[in-house]
Amino acid sequence: MIRFRRLALAALIPAAALSLGLPEVLAQTPSPAPAASASPSPAPSASPTPAASASPAPATTASPAPPPAASASPAPTTSPSPAASSSPSPTAPPPAAAATPAPVQTADPFGLETTLEAKKVVMVKGTANWDSAFDTLIDAFKALNTLLDKQGIKPSGNAMIVYTSTDDTGFTFLAEIPVEQDPKNLSKDMSIGKSPEGKVLKFVHRGSYDNMDNTYEAITNHLDDKRLEAKDTFIEEYLTDPLKTAEDKLVINVFVPLK
Repeated sequence: MIRFRRLALAALIPAAALSLGLPEVLAQTPSPAPAASASPSPAPSASPTPAASASPAPATTASPAPPPAASASPAPTTSPSPAASSSPSPTAPPPAAAATPAPVQTADPFGLETTLEAKKVVMVKGTANWDSAFDTLIDAFKALNTLLDKQGIKPSGNAMIVYTSTDDTGFTFLAEIPVEQDPKNLSKDMSIGKSPEGKVLKFVHRGSYDNMDNTYEAITNHLDDKRLEAKDTFIEEYLTDPLKTAEDKLVINVFVPLK
């Protein structure tokens, strides 16, 4: 077993309630009530008088005249009511809007079991210490890209780092770039080979290379919880080009082969 990135890698492969006050209603409203009650009192005194009984008769004839006019007004009011009933139809679109959040599911895989297939790669061996790890990896990728650019060969996949051994001070690695044809004029540290293959667990890291310790610590905890044992290597696949992407915007797949 080898030890991973610093201390994290060594563990990875070692073995509101509100109250509302309402204003009280003023007591002025009850006062008009007695005024209204005073008006009915003269009414009974008028009833015994026979002349008063004759006067109400024409008054009652005049009052029926307005009611027919009022009865005509309800008829037009009934016609707008169907128009109001048509208003529910525009309310139908909201369900469609509610359906839009459903497809939004963005969660990176963490501990997903998958299988890597071997690819032809051009690779360069290297060693690095943790203090300048990312700069060393960038230099390795630059050397490989310069070789491919001079020969007009385009990569056929994402750049990878395969960690072959680690300790508290640094690590050894293989920087690999998939290709479909064999480059020529390789330096002494370069070679043509195959990328790792087999069953692995897939994890995703987003952010700078320096913050990967947090990712590897989470990977270690995942392996411990599942009682899984990793092999003596692990792979990083750079989904974003490390030569052109800001370091804090990196997206890296981490593959952990299992025994």
